[in-house]
Amino acid sequence: MPRLIEVLSRRMRRTAELARLINMARGVAYASQPVADRPPVLFFNASTRLSGLSQNASFSLLTSWAVRLAGTPVIHFVCKAGMSCCVLGTDETDPSCPMPCGMCIRQSRANFTGSKVRWFTYQRDEELFAALEDLSLDELMRYEHPLLDGIGNIPLGVLVLPSLRWRLRLQSLTDDAPTRFLGREFILSAWNVAREFNALLMSVKPQAAVFFNGMHFPEATAFWLCRQYGVRAVTHESGFQPFSGYFVEGQATMYPITIPDGELTPQQNTRLDADLQKRWRGDFSMAGVKFWHEIHELSDLLKTKIRSHRQTVAVFTNVIFDTSQLHANVAFRDMFDWLDTLLEVIRAHPETLFIVRAHPDEARPGKASRESVAMWTEQSGAADLDNVVFIPPQERVSSYDLVRAAKFILVYNSTISLEATLLGVPALCAARSPFTDYGTAFFEPEREPYLQQLNAFLTADRLSVLQESIQRTRRFLYFRYYRFSLPFGEFVESTQPTGYISLKRFSLHQLEQSPTLQILLDGILHGKRFELDV
Repeated sequence: MPRLIEVLSRRMRRTAELARLINMARGVAYASQPVADRPPVLFFNASTRLSGLSQNASFSLLTSWAVRLAGTPVIHFVCKAGMSCCVLGTDETDPSCPMPCGMCIRQSRANFTGSKVRWFTYQRDEELFAALEDLSLDELMRYEHPLLDGIGNIPLGVLVLPSLRWRLRLQSLTDDAPTRFLGREFILSAWNVAREFNALLMSVKPQAAVFFNGMHFPEATAFWLCRQYGVRAVTHESGFQPFSGYFVEGQATMYPITIPDGELTPQQNTRLDADLQKRWRGDFSMAGVKFWHEIHELSDLLKTKIRSHRQTVAVFTNVIFDTSQLHANVAFRDMFDWLDTLLEVIRAHPETLFIVRAHPDEARPGKASRESVAMWTEQSGAADLDNVVFIPPQERVSSYDLVRAAKFILVYNSTISLEATLLGVPALCAARSPFTDYGTAFFEPEREPYLQQLNAFLTADRLSVLQESIQRTRRFLYFRYYRFSLPFGEFVESTQPTGYISLKRFSLHQLEQSPTLQILLDGILHGKRFELDV
């Protein structure tokens, strides 16, 4: 009975949320007065939600409302069972399962009530299917296809590869029947998106297009086409504050930001310190997900292990299938290539304790890695070494206590290197990240110099962090948190399931007067930078 009550309550809440969303969308439609002959802005975000509103889906929707209220036409490019397999709807354990199109289309109809929508459906290209049918996985991932208007070949294989890894929760793809099947279907679906979006571009001549992420194949395909035709393409991702978004003309997953010179003011330092203190207690979230509901101190057993070795190095890993990894891999093929190389160093230094900490998102329900650091630890033999301690993603040990216990830390491209620098512990990065170009941590973009730097750290009597690096890191964090993370908390709030949100009650006047939406309008319509004045 309690379970039935819970289900009914959830359905009633969901129905009420949809009704409020539809009413608000109708209000926007009634209040919008598009200026004649003004080119439209296109919005496309097929890879951020199925049913319900994810944070990024809400950011896109609110932004589109603001654009319409400012008099600029908006066209939503929306999937109506337009892909044989999509990024979110595919079952990674059985890619042949039907897509959950019904719930997605129902949510789309609510989101875009009163909006101008270009729906696209799926029509398989039989000639392309025949061309792909007997290709190996490697051939599929290198496949290019000529565009209809002759502007060049579209690299369909390259465009779908990040989505294939993300959906299968793998970095190392196996050339087997299920993987080839999904690779073919993603390519066929990407080509269908290309044909439909290409036709839309040709018919409406937009002034700009706004995409979620820009790396998953539906949006990546549309983004690629915009680049070919010279259409300004804006992408967005979750920001670094709760209920915040990061928008940029270009690729949001690279997080390109500019940091002004000079010192932070006392007021800026105080604001940053307040957020850092919360973060060090685990009180933070990303994309609506709170990773740490509790944090534990280091166990007595681990403290004893630390004392039994001459020095300690903490190793922090990343989620291997995350789309940001594509930009990260420069010195090493991928994170596991780095770990394999690191294992040789670990074996050569038995006096050093290496504590390997798996990223908490690696075991997130519904998004768990199928190629994990735990698997690597067992398969590589690292688990059998006396100078290796592995901390699984579910274990709530404080990462900051691990940093404080370490002589230095090793990361692939994890942001904990920033916090380590602030704690006075050197961080050596093995992959490129948005902060490695700002002198916030040690980074070598080539393998041999990286290994030389690592050996120098291991053999040094003492290590320290320059005060200049600490100040650069503080500036980077401050501007990343407050200048480039655009707040939407005035309009959205958390709901269930975790990671989804609902719209608050607000007036259209509030939306029009919002500093965040004003910045987005200036960026989308006038090419200005998407940043707050802080």
